[in-house]
Order: sequence, then structure tokens, then C-alpha cells
Amino acid sequence: MGHVQRRGPRRYQARYVDPEGRERARSFPRKCDADRYLSEISYAVRSGGYVDPSRGRVKLGEWAAIWLAAQGHLKASSRARYESTLRTHVLPRWATVSLDAVRFAAIQRWCTDVADEVSPSAAIKAHRVLSLILAFAVKDGRLARNAAQGVALRREVRRDQEYLTHDEVRRLAEAAGYYGPLIRFLAYSGCRLGEAVALRVRRVDFVRARIEIAESLTSVNGHLDLSTPKSHARRWVVPPQSVMADLALLVKGRPPDEFVFQTPRGYPIRAANFRRDVFNAAVSKSGVPRVTPHNLRHTASSLAVDAGAGIKVLQSMLGHKSATLTLDTYGHLLPDRLHEVADQIEQQIRASAGADEGRMTDGDASNELPIDGDKGGDPETSDL
Repeated sequence: MGHVQRRGPRRYQARYVDPEGRERARSFPRKCDADRYLSEISYAVRSGGYVDPSRGRVKLGEWAAIWLAAQGHLKASSRARYESTLRTHVLPRWATVSLDAVRFAAIQRWCTDVADEVSPSAAIKAHRVLSLILAFAVKDGRLARNAAQGVALRREVRRDQEYLTHDEVRRLAEAAGYYGPLIRFLAYSGCRLGEAVALRVRRVDFVRARIEIAESLTSVNGHLDLSTPKSHARRWVVPPQSVMADLALLVKGRPPDEFVFQTPRGYPIRAANFRRDVFNAAVSKSGVPRVTPHNLRHTASSLAVDAGAGIKVLQSMLGHKSATLTLDTYGHLLPDRLHEVADQIEQQIRASAGADEGRMTDGDASNELPIDGDKGGDPETSDL
């Protein structure tokens, strides 16, 4: 497969033939290093894990551009987030480093620095983008492995969620004036703001009293982008009758493809403008806790749980891919269920104990166990 040659003082050359039949060589100052390298490269050639060293010398900045251009499946909003993370965190550190020079320890230090200087959340996002770039290089045969795998990331500390009561939702909707129906819809449907402002008239089924959530409207670099919801899956939500009545008034006489929620002049609602110009002002005016439009999604979850919704119902309403995600996010809203279970078990314990006492009291005396005295033995000296 190969051999090591001495090429001069303190210079040893490991020579081998790659899978394409080309002879290659690499020099080392010590023979033991050349032997080790030859052993590793020979194993890689035999096992099919060989990577041409020259293919890993491309700069990460150049490879990141190739990777991003290949992500045609990304939604515009996701692409914009990746571009922002690349520009802000990844490229300033790694753009001039060749792919084969990216090391695990350096990535670990970088992630720790980003978490310290910015936030754990930023470090998690930056690590994910770098890992995707390196994984793409592995699939393309430029790297043998992804050096970002196994990096320890600091956990993001979640802030306590704010949940509004029915009265607070009413006050907030009243303070929002024209946009009150949108506030109520968000607070009782569990929809994201982008999903709500993308809702079309034809997707509201008044006969079956339910609504199809099939699109999301987001602003990307100043342009409105209409795409699928976050999970890419359609779902149905069933708001209370009073919310459906709000929608009936809004859409009366409107064309099927129009958006249900619009600006007073009939334009699509931009989430950033709505939050800045309408929502924040309504929060201040109503005196409710300082919340964001996304907190109304949490509010819908809380109110649904109070009304008896279980995790699977909540998962369907929110459009989560798995019940695990729903449970991780909203499981804390169900603490009293543990007490209910404990009380039920206690009642069963007491009922079982009462039944045993009854059997001992009402049972046939012949079934009772004899004591040693009945056998004629001395009760104080007989074996127990």
C-alpha cells in the first residue's frame, strides 16, 4: 500500500497510492510520525474512508457560499436567518480557515466565546450553521468527519412565559381598536402572527366552525414572503364561537382569496409594523403584563389547558411536529394533574385496606391461622 523513505536529515517521506491510482507523498521530521500517517492513510484507503487532502484546502468562507447556494429547499425566512448568522458569527471567525484546518477544540472555544459575549442562544445557532457547512463538506468528500460534532453547548435559560387571563385578553383587544379581532384570534387559536395575517377568507369554514392554517406571511429583507407554516404541515384550529362571530363580520362580502386580517386601507399586515405601531401601544393602554404577540400563542395554550385540553389536543392546535415538543414547552401548565392522580391512588389504597379489614372480620373462623397455644405449646417458649 505504501512505504516510508528517508529523504535527508530529519526528513522522512510517507509514500502511498490513492484510490484513483495517483502516487502521493507527505514528509515528516520523525520516522514514527511518517509510519503513523501511512498506517492511518492505508486504513482509510482500504475502508473507503479516504479523502483527497487537496479537496479540504478550500477556505470555509468559499465553501459556505457554495453550501448556501445549494440550499434550494429553504424558505426565504430560514435563508435570511442563516445568512445573518453567517455574517454575524461564523464568517468573522472561520472565513479564512481551510476546511481541513477546522479543529474540534477551536470550535469549542469559539462557541464558549459567543455564549459569553452574546448569548447561549446565539452560540447554538452559530454552531448549527457551522456544523451544517462541515457536514456538507463530508458528504462531498472534502472531509473525513465533521469536527463540530460533540461540541458542548451551554443551555439556553428560558424566561418565564407570560399568560394572559380572559379578562386581560378582553382589555387588550379593546385597546387595540380596529385590530381587536386579530388579538382575540391569536389569543384563542394558538396561531403564530405570521399564520394569522396570512389567513384567507376561503380557509374559514363557518359551517363546520373551524379554520384551516395553510400559509404564513413574513417580511424578509423588506419584502413579504408567503410560504407554508413553520412545520410545513397544514392543520385545523377551532376557535370559540365568539371569535368565529368576529371573523364572520370581517369577511362578509369579501372575495375568497383576500386576507381576513388587513390594515384599514386593505394592505397585508406586516408583523414588525403591527407589533411596533399597534400591539405595544395596546399593551401600554390596557395595563396588561408586558407581552409580545407570540405570548398570545402561549396564552391560547394556557387557556386551552384550563379548559381541559390534553397534550395531544394541544399539539394538534399548535401544529407541533411531536407531542414531546408540546410537553417540553407546556407540560408545566399541568401540575395539578399530579395531585389528582395521587388523590385517586390514595382512595384506592384506602378502599383496598377497607376490603381487607372486612374479609378479616367476616371470614370463617376455621380459616384463621392457629397460634402456638392452640397446639398445647407454651406461648412464651415455643418457636415463632
